[in-house]
Order: sequence, then structure tokens, then C-alpha cells
Amino acid sequence: MKNFYMNKKVLITGNTGFKGSWMCAMLINMGARVYGYALEPDTEPALYKILELDSKMKTCIGDIRDLEKLKAFLNEVQPDIVIHMAAQPIVITGYEEPVYTYDVNVMGTVNILECARKCKSVKSVLNVTTDKVYKNNEWEWGYRECDALDGYDPYSNSKSCSELVTASYKRSFYDEAGIPLSTSRAGNVIGGGDFSPNRIVPDCVRAAAAGEKITVRNPNSIRPYQHVLEPIKVYLMIAMEQYKDFEKRGNYNVGPEYSDCIKTGVLAEKFCKAWGDAASWETKDVNGPHEANFLKLDCSKIKADFGWHVTWNVDDAIEKTVEWHKAYIKAENMYDFTIKQIDEFMGA
Repeated sequence: MKNFYMNKKVLITGNTGFKGSWMCAMLINMGARVYGYALEPDTEPALYKILELDSKMKTCIGDIRDLEKLKAFLNEVQPDIVIHMAAQPIVITGYEEPVYTYDVNVMGTVNILECARKCKSVKSVLNVTTDKVYKNNEWEWGYRECDALDGYDPYSNSKSCSELVTASYKRSFYDEAGIPLSTSRAGNVIGGGDFSPNRIVPDCVRAAAAGEKITVRNPNSIRPYQHVLEPIKVYLMIAMEQYKDFEKRGNYNVGPEYSDCIKTGVLAEKFCKAWGDAASWETKDVNGPHEANFLKLDCSKIKADFGWHVTWNVDDAIEKTVEWHKAYIKAENMYDFTIKQIDEFMGA
């Protein structure tokens, strides 16, 4: 993979976010020429700034809803590959700001697909969505790529809509132009450098670092937790494989093995054990809005098509997350530390 991405121009939307920052670090480490289009980081601290990525790549600070600005940047960069990650990614925020959520997640997708199809240099496009695009029947087996898309809440539903937009653009424009266009649906990701509100692992880190008891909102909800590097590797794999073979385009799930689909309370317990220092957690009824209780993904397709397999299980993912944050607290060189974890993952 490293040989493929060497000197390739890769444009990532949403690159200043948690997942986007890890993606940029991995691509820079591969020798790619990385470009980003995103808003300013929305957390303080922010992984993008901690890694000083603005000195290692070119980012255009802009709103994905600004079609003209986005078009001008793509025409300036002339990327080989476009990976769309810009989104409003929080379920609770979707309830609080539904219009904004749909605007960003649906029209943002329309805008990037419209710009990418008209940019003559583009040879591969990937839209990153979520496991929450599926109609959740609370059943015990994993959702497959052929299952119904009908997210319950505004965030989840907006990402379902993003999938439908992608399917329409694929049929209407991309297939005829010979540009491979895919989507990838990932489960919950954890890893160092996530400082987002209303996410279980960042909440755990904040409480543990402050010596406070961790509050768990929905301890019995089952989620497919995986280290952030797992889906990022898959995104790059899909973009690469469809670049080389047009027939590889499609919709792909990426998630952990079923044994790593665990209750949130179990995740909190594992985190406390890895953190040490007498870290503990408690359940607190916050009367929050509806969230799915049971989510698993069937990843048979990506395994069959690309020979993919999980590298780090959930225990590894928690351990690596704790290691990263303890290094950050100790004020170590976090770019070097992050690259070390990437090298460990890719060499595993």
C-alpha cells in the first residue's frame, strides 16, 4: 500500500477531525501528497493541532456546504483520490441541530461528489459513512451491505441519505465516466487524540485524567468498537483497489469481530483496568434521546474481496488509546508517538 500512495495526491474532506487527522498522519507517513478541506478543529485540544499537521500538508479551511470554494480547491489541487469524511458526526448533536446535520451530511455529500466528478484528475472516490445507516431491527446478527438503509435519528438518517446520494451519483454520472465510487460503513472508533464531547472513550479519558468517576450513559448498549486505524486502513485499501480495478467499487462494511462487539459498560470496565490509578465508572440516567441498543456489522464482503482481517482487537485498541493519552499527558512528541503506533499497526 505504501508504494501505491507514494507521491499520490489525496484530498480528504474533514481532515481536521479526529479520524481525518489519523488518516492524514498515515498518508504522510506513506509519502503521499496530502490535501485537506475542512472547518477549523472543533475541539480544544485537537489532534490536528497536536500533530502540527498544518505544517505537513495543505488544508483549505472551508465549509463543505460552500460549493464554489470546494470546487475551486479541487481544481487547484487536481487530486488523484478523494476521500470524503467531512460530517456532523454526533448522534446527540443531530437531535439538537437536525437542520444543520442534514445540511452538512447530505448536501455536503452532494457538493463533494459534484466537484469530484467534474475534476479531470480524479480517479477514485470514497464516501465514508457509518454503521448507523442501517434500519436497526435490534437483531443479533450483523448487518450486511444489502440490508435496508433507514437510520432512526437525524444523524443516522442523514448518513443513510448520504448513501442514497452516492448511489444515485454512481449510477447517473460516475459509472458512465469510468470513475470508481464507493462507500464504507464503519462501527464506533476509538483511539488516541479523540477529545469529542458525548463519546464514551473521550469521556473516560477526561474523567480518569481528572481523578473523577466515569459516567456511562447507556451501559447495556452493544457497539462494534475498533481502533481508528482499522477503518482508515480499509478506506485506503478500497480507494487503492478500485483505482486499480474499476470493478472493485461498491459498499463495504468495516468493523470488529463479533467477540469485540461489547456493551458500553464492559468497555468502561476494560478502560479502567488499562488506565489503572483506581479509575472507576458508574451508570447515570441522563434521560437522553433514543440511541440504538444493538449494532453489529457483517464484514464478510471486505474479507472476501480484499482479504482484510482485524489487526487489533478491542483490548488492543483500548490499550493503545490509553498509551497515547498517557504519553500526551507526559508531553511527549505526539507526532512521533502517533507514527510509532501507525507503524506498529501496519507491521502487525
